[in-house]
Amino acid sequence: MEILPILLLGLSCCSGERCKEALIEQEYSSALRASSHYSYSYSPSYGKLYTRGGWSPQISDRLPWLQINLSQRSKITAIATQGTYNSYDWVTRYLFLYGDRPDNWKPFYQQGHNWTFAGNRNSDDVVRHELWRPVLARSLRFVAISWRPGRYVGLRVEVYGCHYDSDVVSFDGNSSLSYQFENRTSRTLFDSISFNFKTMVQDGLLLHSEGQEGDYMTVELQGAKLLFHLNLGSSNIHSVSGETSIKLGSFLNDQHWHMVEIERYGQDVNFTLDGQVERLHTNGDFDHLDLDSMIFFGGLITTERLRLVDKPNFRGCVENILYNNISVIDLARARHSQTQSLGDVRFHCPRFFDKDRPYYPITFPTPASFIQVPGLPLQNQLSVNFTFRSLDTSGLLLFSNFSEGAGWLEMGLSEGQINISFQQTGKKRLEFAAGYNLTDGHWHSVQLLARMDSVVVVIDEKEDSPVRINHALRVQTGDQYYFGGCPSSVRNLGCFSNVSVFHGCMQRIHVDNYLVDLELVKRRKLGRYAEMLFNTCGITDRCTPNLCEHGGICLQTSENFVCDCERTGYKGPTCHNSLYPESCDGYKKLGLRTSGNYTIDPDGSGPSRPFTVRCTMTEHKAWTIVYHLQQYETKVIGSSLEKPFVGQIKYYNNTEEEISAITLAAEYCEQSLSFSCYRSRLLNSPAGLPFSWWLGRGSEKHFYWGGASPGSQRCACGMDRSCTDPKYYCNCDADYGLWKSDQGLLKYKEDLPVTKVVVGDTFRSGSEARFNVGPLRCYGDGGSWNTASFVHGNYLTFPSFTPGPSADISLYFKTTSSSGVFLENSGHWRFLEDSRLRNFIRLELKSEMMVAFSFNVGDGPEELQVESVTPLNDDAWHFLEAEINVKFARLRVDELPWRVRQAPPQSYVSLKLEKPLFVGAAEYRLDAFFGCLRGLKMNGEILNLEREANMTEGVNAGCVGQCSSSEVLCQNGGRCVERYSTYTCDCNSSAFDGTFCNKVIGGYFEPGTYVRYGFQSPFTAAANTFANMMVPLSHDFNSTSEEIVFSFKTSQPPSVLMYISSYSRDYLAVIIKHDGSLVLRYQLGSFPNPYTRILVKENIADGKAHWVNITRQDREIYTQVDEYPIVRDRISLWGDKNFDSPRSLFLGRVMEVGVLDPEIQRFNTPGFTGCLAGVNFNGIAPLKVALRTDTNRTVEVLGELVESNCGAIPIILSSVLDEEDPWALQSETPRFGYDYLAGAIIGVIVAVILFTILALLVLIFLYYYRHKGSYHTNEAKPLEPSKSPKHTSLKKDQNLPQILEETKTE
Repeated sequence: MEILPILLLGLSCCSGERCKEALIEQEYSSALRASSHYSYSYSPSYGKLYTRGGWSPQISDRLPWLQINLSQRSKITAIATQGTYNSYDWVTRYLFLYGDRPDNWKPFYQQGHNWTFAGNRNSDDVVRHELWRPVLARSLRFVAISWRPGRYVGLRVEVYGCHYDSDVVSFDGNSSLSYQFENRTSRTLFDSISFNFKTMVQDGLLLHSEGQEGDYMTVELQGAKLLFHLNLGSSNIHSVSGETSIKLGSFLNDQHWHMVEIERYGQDVNFTLDGQVERLHTNGDFDHLDLDSMIFFGGLITTERLRLVDKPNFRGCVENILYNNISVIDLARARHSQTQSLGDVRFHCPRFFDKDRPYYPITFPTPASFIQVPGLPLQNQLSVNFTFRSLDTSGLLLFSNFSEGAGWLEMGLSEGQINISFQQTGKKRLEFAAGYNLTDGHWHSVQLLARMDSVVVVIDEKEDSPVRINHALRVQTGDQYYFGGCPSSVRNLGCFSNVSVFHGCMQRIHVDNYLVDLELVKRRKLGRYAEMLFNTCGITDRCTPNLCEHGGICLQTSENFVCDCERTGYKGPTCHNSLYPESCDGYKKLGLRTSGNYTIDPDGSGPSRPFTVRCTMTEHKAWTIVYHLQQYETKVIGSSLEKPFVGQIKYYNNTEEEISAITLAAEYCEQSLSFSCYRSRLLNSPAGLPFSWWLGRGSEKHFYWGGASPGSQRCACGMDRSCTDPKYYCNCDADYGLWKSDQGLLKYKEDLPVTKVVVGDTFRSGSEARFNVGPLRCYGDGGSWNTASFVHGNYLTFPSFTPGPSADISLYFKTTSSSGVFLENSGHWRFLEDSRLRNFIRLELKSEMMVAFSFNVGDGPEELQVESVTPLNDDAWHFLEAEINVKFARLRVDELPWRVRQAPPQSYVSLKLEKPLFVGAAEYRLDAFFGCLRGLKMNGEILNLEREANMTEGVNAGCVGQCSSSEVLCQNGGRCVERYSTYTCDCNSSAFDGTFCNKVIGGYFEPGTYVRYGFQSPFTAAANTFANMMVPLSHDFNSTSEEIVFSFKTSQPPSVLMYISSYSRDYLAVIIKHDGSLVLRYQLGSFPNPYTRILVKENIADGKAHWVNITRQDREIYTQVDEYPIVRDRISLWGDKNFDSPRSLFLGRVMEVGVLDPEIQRFNTPGFTGCLAGVNFNGIAPLKVALRTDTNRTVEVLGELVESNCGAIPIILSSVLDEEDPWALQSETPRFGYDYLAGAIIGVIVAVILFTILALLVLIFLYYYRHKGSYHTNEAKPLEPSKSPKHTSLKKDQNLPQILEETKTE
């Protein structure tokens, strides 16, 4: 439900908005302290923000710190720094520590467990960091880690927040505090509980309440982690347990305050620990919490709760307990009758409890960290004990030299155990190991005692199981003990261990039976140290929360973590990407053609695990088949509607969610369902109550049977009214005393798979039913073609994307726009101090050549860009992928390489995207995308674009733009060019011009003027002719279809309006005879008589505009002039149907080289005088080319041609469907024109073939004469005279133009 996150967000944001006060500026200068200061002018009192100065430590102080002791405990929400005023000194990186007291510190870790903050880049600018969660503290410390190279530390600081009031109660492990409900019982739909706690123990019961109906709520510490248990009630009918548990945090026994908040609305719960929010939906079917009597805090003293008898009570402090807006501690302090205290409950928080040991840890944060303390030399007994915690698998714990060069002792961590080595001069080294799993981050104690004859090691105070080694030793203790490492700075002092340095914490160090005073060490009055942090334990659990997905094992060090993905079925830095295809169709695309069992992962990177299915490969499909355990018919007797039989369909090794993932991603699914009956009714009728039904996805009931439509409450026979009894819609509904059956396929994949079959009419005597469910069968990839088109600047809205630590997004896009946002999802920012901290993700087309992936995971906006080598707005499909996780962000488009940006080693992806996901535009419909999107997947989930598009104005299901609309105005053969938000008309293939190709282009022809348009060069024609010989009837060089449209106006017959010549005898002509009649002539092939048809007998040279349309398809010819009816005719079967090797198209007059048909020649002089307009031949507009193109090798104009429609009628040829257009040609209708590159290639091929044939003839000739006894000589052989001189002269004459026309005198 969305109401709960929104409500909580409003509460937290509003409270955070008020908690932004500057706190240090309110304090006296004495509240500031430091590890050292360079001089009085650089003392801590100058460390406040905006002062004219700054704090600087002594040069020898290598880990300097500036400390602020606030006058009142406060909630800190932000910190800020500056360098020293008007100087070149500033800090570039620092740690921020906090605590209730100045002797107990906790580092603040940013998300991703990075404990360093970025500092300043100059001395005056303020760098502010909003803390991702507030902290409660009174003492604050800024520790300088690095500063400007070659300069000094310079620091001014401020913290922001508000004063924090507290009601505290403490529990000693044998006490508890209870609150009694006002009405003795509590039944709630909404609950709000919050409190803070701190402790030094790992286990303890913090909160508990339960009811008689089995409801309960528990919060407890277990292994220093916080567990929350909730049960709203379990169902006995459905065998569903209502218990829900979740675990958060780690190392919570650190004696620092931790904040807990629980918000519940029905089954939706937000559980928050120290700013980390886990949202969960409880198990079971109930939404009210029913509790009896009271709720307990701190533990249980009664013996009635036997279920929790093994849970220890809490020992520590709790503050500000709010239960549904009731302050429980406040009521208890006032001794209110609804509260009761049992045991030693105190209203203050002691520093330590009786059972607690003092807590003064030290931290080894860097490779140069170590601590050296003195020991008692020349003792014959060595005793060392201390406690430590670490997450590194190796590290030096202790090294000490024996006196007088007698040897040394080394103790180190290795693979979770302690390795101990004793080296004695002149003797074999003694080595052994103790303990296990000691690098789990918890505190572990080590006690070592070495005497002359034995070594005893006790781990974690388990004195009943020590490690004892009996070995003769010459123990002679030295005077120095090194803890944590032997860096190069102390190797010359005798610390020469080669074990890697220790990263972790230590405390309670005892050497030679005395406790080392670490306070003296810190003040450098005892021993020595380097780069140590005192009174704090600065390690963090990088595997909590576990950022490894799908069961990956998290392995960590002090600096980073890695995921072990072995045996998970996934890969990648966080085990996010699946190793397996999503279906059998994926295997087929990989080239597998063999049927068998294969592992698939239907939701990819989603939560469902991979599993094995049967893949049946056919020629065109790959079927994914999932079998279940109930393969045979199930017999049912004795069932009724009151006590129906419920048949569970259990699939092999698969859950319902996993099977549903197959149907969601498939293109088509089916599952057979049959019902055989003997006096057992099935559905009865669509209007009546069904006796049997089946359950599908999501346990939804369905009252239709195999072969019927969803919602029909019919069987297959009822759909075509073929049932045994026509009054019913199922064969079984006739209730005959004979065996009948209803069966068929369920094909509505949104309802599949079948999970249960319920039968309710076999209770009568002799009645019986049997049902059978077949395996689930699916094929295809339905998700990839789930498409939406964005045409009006709107977007689709989906719920917020909740990616977790990793996110992957993939989609296909197609557009003609140069930019637009594919999708955007963001968090709220209006309550943040800096809007740059707002989380968001955005995928967009930045330009026609570039896509971008923008995001902000809390560190400021970042952007990845990928530039394509070809335009991306070419109205073709392009595939886009983006991924982000804690290790890297990456982006790619199509098959281009990934563009990768590595993340810092301590990064964290915390995408809090509370706002809706917008697809197709950014928020507020900004930067809208115009085009089509399909196959949108986010973390393996397919977003149903088509469903949302059907409910959203301005977005269409499927890829349909403006060109699919009936309102497109492109006319006269103009091609609609999709722009999705609009469209343009491409008039290049039209004889018209203008915005909608509706402006007729015409020309006035003076006497003798002609236009010649060339289709092919002679060389190309020769090559094409030869190709026709090699490949007869090739559509590339012949035409079996022509379409001619034009209008004209003239008053002077005769004339040739249009003439199309060829390199063969073929031609086409439209002429006006002397009497003004309009005639069409076709010469196809060698048939002696051309096809001739009089189109108009009357005088058409009447000075009026006339329109002509001629279409030929094979032997069919359709003609129409003006408004006369369409005339259909056929070419004789004796004639050819191919127009071979077209050469030129003439308008107005024929000026061709070669022989011209005398019948055409009669009407060729003096030429056409008048107007021609809208001339189009097979998509070629020669008149348009001549008038609108300055230089074009395909067109030639001789004479005076003036652009003018001169009264020609406008021809309107609107875009219509081919099946509705009587003039439409097939798609293979050729378009002629020069193709110089193709001609050259073909010509080369023809030349090579001719040369090969010629060479073979020469070889045959030589071979023949050699074997005829011809003699060989070096003399030149005279050329033989040509046997065909006439042919030679003709060839020569072909180079001369032979223009056949009548002169004016004739």
